[in-house]
Amino acid sequence: MAVSHEIKSQLAKLLATEDLMVEHRKVETACFNVQTRVLTLPMWEKASNEVYDMLVGHEVGHALYTPDENWIKDRKIPPQFVNIVEDVRIEKLMKRRYAGISKTFYRGYKELAEEDFFCLENEDVSKMNLADRVNLHFKIGSFCDISFQEHDEMPIVRMIDECETFEDVLLSAEVLYKFCKKEQQEQQEANISQNQNEQEGQSEDTSDKQSEQQMGYSDPENQSEKDGSEKSEVNNSYGDGSNDIESDEEPKTKTMDNFEESLKDLIDENGRETAYYELPIVNINNIIIPNEEIHKNCDDAWIETDSKTFEWVDVKYNEFKRSTQKEVNYLVKEFECRKSADSYSRATISRTGILDTGKLHTYRYNEDLFKKVSIIPDGKNHGLVFILDWSGSMADIMLDTVKQLFNLIWFCKKTNIPFDVYAFTNDYPNQKYNDDPKSCSEHRLGVFSIGRMFSLMNILNSKTNSKELEKQMKTIFRIVHSFRSYQEYSIPLGMGLSGTPLNESLMCLHEILPKFKKENKLQKVQCVILTDGEGAPLKVYKEVQRPWEEDSRICEMWPSENSFLRDRKTGNTYKLNKTYDHYSNFTSVLLNNLRDRLTDVNFIGIRVLPPREIGSFIEHSNYSERQELIKTWKKEKSISLTNVGYHKYFGISSTSISNNSDFSVDDSATKSQIKNAFVKSLKSKKMNKKILGEFVELIA
Repeated sequence: MAVSHEIKSQLAKLLATEDLMVEHRKVETACFNVQTRVLTLPMWEKASNEVYDMLVGHEVGHALYTPDENWIKDRKIPPQFVNIVEDVRIEKLMKRRYAGISKTFYRGYKELAEEDFFCLENEDVSKMNLADRVNLHFKIGSFCDISFQEHDEMPIVRMIDECETFEDVLLSAEVLYKFCKKEQQEQQEANISQNQNEQEGQSEDTSDKQSEQQMGYSDPENQSEKDGSEKSEVNNSYGDGSNDIESDEEPKTKTMDNFEESLKDLIDENGRETAYYELPIVNINNIIIPNEEIHKNCDDAWIETDSKTFEWVDVKYNEFKRSTQKEVNYLVKEFECRKSADSYSRATISRTGILDTGKLHTYRYNEDLFKKVSIIPDGKNHGLVFILDWSGSMADIMLDTVKQLFNLIWFCKKTNIPFDVYAFTNDYPNQKYNDDPKSCSEHRLGVFSIGRMFSLMNILNSKTNSKELEKQMKTIFRIVHSFRSYQEYSIPLGMGLSGTPLNESLMCLHEILPKFKKENKLQKVQCVILTDGEGAPLKVYKEVQRPWEEDSRICEMWPSENSFLRDRKTGNTYKLNKTYDHYSNFTSVLLNNLRDRLTDVNFIGIRVLPPREIGSFIEHSNYSERQELIKTWKKEKSISLTNVGYHKYFGISSTSISNNSDFSVDDSATKSQIKNAFVKSLKSKKMNKKILGEFVELIA
């Protein structure tokens, strides 16, 4: 079964219980950057879950407890000796911190022992030096017999076992190293002594041969060749006949070397490299087009247009406004009721210590004679931010979508809720971008790029007075009304429909929402996104070296195959699922990231759906869920989803919105026609109230 690097990364972060970034990359060994707090783990694709968990727990132990100290300057100890002792300490501390991880280490090392990760098959463990035996004892000592000498070795083993600080580790490693060094020297001296004895034996044989030679039994030429070779052999072994031991020869830790080499075998060399990308820092002041500028441009564009040209479309606006007041009032009523209920549920009653004279006559049987006061806490201050899809695919449903938006704006006005409405586009002539393309967002390696000419148009906001707001809403109504039918007036420059920079807008919300909350002194913010689907995937900045160019350059390119979004603030990573030539879950990933970072914000999606698009709307649901959603859609012409990044994603039929929900019939209508019109009116109102009720429940 393939290992899930996402799950193992989450395991590492949970074990670390700190602001830790985990990366899985095509590296041979794990490492931890103390400055960036990034733990890099190899992709041990061939490891079992038990072994993988054990290795993750071990490396997290190093990240938590091994300090970033340059101890080599002060202590001349080979790093592997320190590593052996430190492994003992950090695994002990991890077991102490997480009781359940003891089983993980036990099972993991058991599996490694069975697979001979330490290459002990042809080794006599008893003849290994103390460092190797210590390493085996604390890792796989439960599965193989490791012996120590009681008087000189066991005190060192106990010293290593009792290490609590890194200073203890250095002291113990130094003692271990000196012992192994001394042990090696003694062994070398023993070998020298043995070789000398053998040399003396050889000298006796040589003298006998010389006697034989003198007696005429040997060939002089052959003897001279033999003498030369023997002399050469002695010189290679002992130098100039000296008994000095080579001072630069250090004790070896074969088990550590073998273990590290065996770990490399767990890595799939053909595995795909993992790429981690981050969100850029955006300058929203250069991205947002101010409300005043937008409507001034609209006024200037229509300054020579006869006012009578807009009469018929303004009539439609006024008709819609009148017809929708019932729904707006319903929203307000539901909101106030839910707010009151919430306040009542949080109310507390306390005694004042003042006698209630009206209860004095009950003193014989009642002890509660004091006045009480109900303390009702203030309700939360709410605010709404709307993101409107201003793309070409919205042309057919833009009018219906804006009608829904206007309902919510009138609701905000009646309840004194501050609001901002942004429409995303890449068609507005942004002079700031033209002056400096880098002024909108940072351009550096490994971050997502903001699309060229991307802008957020602040088309409406609560800071505008009522008279001006009404005028601005009529302007927007005129523009969107022209998208579906021929008009006698032109669309102002920059207000035409364009691409779908939804994902760019979501990145900007990291700056917009906290600023909006702070400026309006809000406790709860709702972000409502009105769109017809997901946005186009984003490119990232990569370094490219072209063969015909001397220097590399930073270019915008598509993310790599195995890509993750990484958020350093939350420590979370999000898998980007690639489908053919695009990333299907890009929008939901950005929404999940927003929810993780801005926990006090509800993200609500509203999509006005033509009947033919219901299938694409619910495509991410499983089969049983799809069947149930289709039944609900046929019955109520509306559904809501909770598994696509939003807290709730509403799908509303465009045909039901277009139909007038008011009860109206001709004077000549028959009883049957009157009945059908009445039933249709009730059904439509029921549908609207259900959707509106769910919406209010979220924001209240």
